[in-house]
Amino acid sequence: MRSRFKFTIRTKIVLGYMAAIVCFIVSLVFVDNQITVMQQERNYVIEHDIGVHDLTNRIEKHLLDMETGQRGFTITGDQEYLDPYNNGKSSWRQDYLQLYDLLADNPSQQNKLVGIRALIEHWIEIAGDTAVNLKKENRTEALAQFYKKDPGKQDMNEIRAQFEAFRNTETNLTNERAAQLNERNTALKIVLYIMLAAILLISTALATWISGSIVKTIQEVIRSITEIATSGGGLGRRIDVTTRDEIGELGQATNALLESHERKNWLKTKLAEVVGMYQGIEDMCTLGQSFLAKTAPLLNADYGVFYIRSGKGEQRRMVRWASYAAAGEAAGTEGFKIGEGLVGQCAAENRVFHMTRVPDNYIRIASGLGHTAPHSVLIAPVEFDGEVTAVIELAALEPFTPLQQQLLEELLDTIGPAISSVESRMEIERLLRESQAMTEELQTQAEELQTQAEELQTQQEELRVSNEQLEDQNRYSEQKSKELEQIRIELEEYTEQLKQSSRYKSNFLANMSHELRTPLNSMLILSQLLSENANLTPDEQQYAKVIHSAGNDLLNLINDILDLSKVEAGKVDIVPEEMSLTELPTIMQYQFDKVAEQKGIEFAVRLDPEVPTIFWTDERRLHQILRNLLSNAFKFTESGSVTLSIGTVDPKQLAGLLPVKRSGLVLAFSVIDTGIGIPKNKREAIFEAFQQADGTTSRKYGGTGLGLSICRELAKLLGGTIVVDSMEGRGSTFTLYLPSVENGHMLELVQAYEEAAAGVELAEAPLRAGSADKSGDEWNAEIHSEPSDKSVFERKRVLVVDDDTRNIFALRSILEESGIRVTVAGNGQECLELLEKEERFDLILMDIMMPVLDGYATMRQIREIPQFETLPIIALTAKAMKFDREKCLEAGASDYISKPLNMHQLFSLMRVWLTKG
Repeated sequence: MRSRFKFTIRTKIVLGYMAAIVCFIVSLVFVDNQITVMQQERNYVIEHDIGVHDLTNRIEKHLLDMETGQRGFTITGDQEYLDPYNNGKSSWRQDYLQLYDLLADNPSQQNKLVGIRALIEHWIEIAGDTAVNLKKENRTEALAQFYKKDPGKQDMNEIRAQFEAFRNTETNLTNERAAQLNERNTALKIVLYIMLAAILLISTALATWISGSIVKTIQEVIRSITEIATSGGGLGRRIDVTTRDEIGELGQATNALLESHERKNWLKTKLAEVVGMYQGIEDMCTLGQSFLAKTAPLLNADYGVFYIRSGKGEQRRMVRWASYAAAGEAAGTEGFKIGEGLVGQCAAENRVFHMTRVPDNYIRIASGLGHTAPHSVLIAPVEFDGEVTAVIELAALEPFTPLQQQLLEELLDTIGPAISSVESRMEIERLLRESQAMTEELQTQAEELQTQAEELQTQQEELRVSNEQLEDQNRYSEQKSKELEQIRIELEEYTEQLKQSSRYKSNFLANMSHELRTPLNSMLILSQLLSENANLTPDEQQYAKVIHSAGNDLLNLINDILDLSKVEAGKVDIVPEEMSLTELPTIMQYQFDKVAEQKGIEFAVRLDPEVPTIFWTDERRLHQILRNLLSNAFKFTESGSVTLSIGTVDPKQLAGLLPVKRSGLVLAFSVIDTGIGIPKNKREAIFEAFQQADGTTSRKYGGTGLGLSICRELAKLLGGTIVVDSMEGRGSTFTLYLPSVENGHMLELVQAYEEAAAGVELAEAPLRAGSADKSGDEWNAEIHSEPSDKSVFERKRVLVVDDDTRNIFALRSILEESGIRVTVAGNGQECLELLEKEERFDLILMDIMMPVLDGYATMRQIREIPQFETLPIIALTAKAMKFDREKCLEAGASDYISKPLNMHQLFSLMRVWLTKG
């Protein structure tokens, strides 16, 4: 019993440490208690004192916000300044209540805070709310008197003084608490040093007592180990352990160390025997058989199979090369794919499979007396250069011990290089055999090449004769190339002449448009102004309307000429889109019912039931063609009827008529009238520009002869055509055949038409879309049909910049009639001088072509002046080229309108920009 409970080294050390730890814990608890008390006092200083200062500052901020918001609102009247005032007014009381609760331990400070609250409430009552209410009631004089007296200033000064005294008191209290904390900290340090000295003395005494008892025991163990080392015994000698304390444990550990060294020596010896066996082996079969024959007895294995990797890529397999103690079916499967079976999976995962519960029918280990099933199976991969090159499968009647498994792992590290070495030797032998065979084959080919060289020499002579013939042909080709180059140069010069001619035509049309539109602008504006002048007699107003109508006719003629030139140049924009055919009859009847009623002619639109609802084409161009055909029909029909018929037609019946062969939907738009008809010899002439059926000086019907020319060219662009059928005196039928052009079909039509089109690029006159389809009376009626809000223009200042006195007179007259104050500048330089002198202008009407400084340069200089960056500028130009609008907008124009001016349109633009301003 005494030996069982003896006082061990562990117990001694534990008791010594336990005594030191107990002293340390007692000291730690005492120090922690003191630190906790000090931390509580420190937290109180942080949370209480800093919180008091923070709330005080927030209340003062709210007062500042209220004062700033009150002054900002009373000065500007802006409601946004009331937000900080109202927020401060509603928030200061919440912070005050928090501060009051925080000072519950200091009644003196609470009394001071109550006095501050009374002052704040008094300031809000006599100063804050009073000034805000006076401003809201717009009592300016009373507000001025209020600020002269400024009753709230004294309260605000008193509030700030009391807040300063309040903060000083809190600062003194904080300093007192900090001094108390420093005194406690000093006392804690003194106690801590005393306790550390006591712990040091106790620990030293215990260490001296424990070390004395341990040294004696350790010396006894050293003597025992020295006797074993000097006795000359080998690793088989073991220490006889008789004690049950730590010395016994030390002896047992020494014995375990000896056993470990003994196992390592055995492993090294067996490993050296196997590695020496690899010498002289030159084929895989011998290598595998030798390895299994040597390894199986060392591992107590009764069965073994050796698999080596064969093939590449997806054809890789593990093929059996050798076996141990097995034959026939018992020798194992011939091969496995990677990932197939345990052998294939071992190669795929590169890990060892160890099975200790093997079924009885797994494999039979046979001998001369009988057979039995193995109890343990070990499948291990052989790795070399990061790849699995072989797999070893072993079976035994007894489980494989850890020492045997360790030996197998080290053996597998040696077999990998051996397999690679044997494979390399076998590959070298194979290449050597192939090299010998190729040498024999090359000798045979050399003899064949000698024969072919003789044949090539004969062919070379034939090629020399052919080369001489080719040189003659090359000289002839070079001469032809020079002639073609000369023709190309002449064609380029001719093309440049055509382009120059196109530019001349473009500039001619632009300049003629400008020269015609400039005087026409004054005539249309003044005639419109006269027709609306109630001081004139009805006859005089009618004369003015006739002048306005004639001017519009002249404008339509200019537009038709531009349209025709543009169509002939192939530069018309075609935009195919989905349109509703059910709406077309309503649109046409709306436009021509009044004309039919005035002339006493029946007008009808017939839509065939088979016509689909949806049709793909350029709707605007289709309307333009139909309006022109219907206008001609009404013009040349004195009595009877005009009918627009819409139906489908078989594309096969139109073979040769359409510009592109069609197989889809084709519609026929027929305009039928009972008018004067067209002679047979004039049917083609009417489609020529400036040609009419009656071209004599005594003709009854007016017109330019451009409408049908434009219609036919537009029809071609849309992929259709126009056919006329007429008899003189019995009426006419104009039929527009038009295909439905979905998706990319329109591109095919435009390319087909543009192959024959070249020339200038004329664009539609900006801001005149649809104007060619209205007469002057229609424009006049449209202007008066919409009420104009003259209040927008009252007392607005408009600067008109133009060098043409006629335009200035016309514009001044009609603008001043609307209440606009007009100032005139004769060129761009005068415009800039007026902008420097005048206070401001609401809008500028800028002509483009002017002497001294043109409109483009003037607008650029205006936009460089910061105060005029947003001043609305409407450009007025008589040119109608495509790039005019872009050029004006790039120069700084806000908008653009072409001459002759449509006053309804001009007033609409001015109304938009004046409203924006």
